[in-house]
Amino acid sequence: MATDNTIEEKPAAPAEQVVAVVVPEAAASAPVQGQPGRKSDRLRRAEQILGDMEGEGKGPELIEKLVHINRCAKVVKGGRRFSFSALVVVGDKNGRVGYGFGKANEVADSIRKATEASKKSLVKVPLSEHTIPHAVVGEFGGSKVLLRPASPGTGVIAGGGVRYVAEAAGIRDMLSKSFGSNNDANVVKATLKALVSLRTREQVYAGRGKKLPEKKAL
Repeated sequence: MATDNTIEEKPAAPAEQVVAVVVPEAAASAPVQGQPGRKSDRLRRAEQILGDMEGEGKGPELIEKLVHINRCAKVVKGGRRFSFSALVVVGDKNGRVGYGFGKANEVADSIRKATEASKKSLVKVPLSEHTIPHAVVGEFGGSKVLLRPASPGTGVIAGGGVRYVAEAAGIRDMLSKSFGSNNDANVVKATLKALVSLRTREQVYAGRGKKLPEKKAL
């Protein structure tokens, strides 16, 4: 009996078909079940902190300057608990400036509280063509600050809290010198105290009951 040695060839399995699924943009951007479609509170606060550090404030063209952040540790039975305090200066670069102090258990919350407090304490500062009208001295606690007007192009010659307050108020040319304690809070308060005590030429004449002399044409 003859045997058939031929091997039967099995048909090749069909290749897997790749199906391209086009997802519309509206469906791609839709939130997945279990994941919220809006940003979390912590993410929004973190973005706000980055904007504060860059000096970009929200609202009626207010800029925010983060002067100092302090960390305090409290020793408890289970370890150490940290709390944060922030000092923020806010201004519109047009003669309005204020400062705020905030405390919280997180950095974001402390900055937010300080920013809200600074917006409630805005004061008007008299300026004279992007500088101050006259020299003035401000004192608060152990800090003493001397401010002097400068010619155009000089810039703000200051450091620390004095520079932040001057830039937020819109001062472009000024000389300054700080004496005594270099505590950021006291320096900021001394600078604001000095700026608030400034008086323009018009205010001085009005207080004396006089009128400004008219400028003669050349």
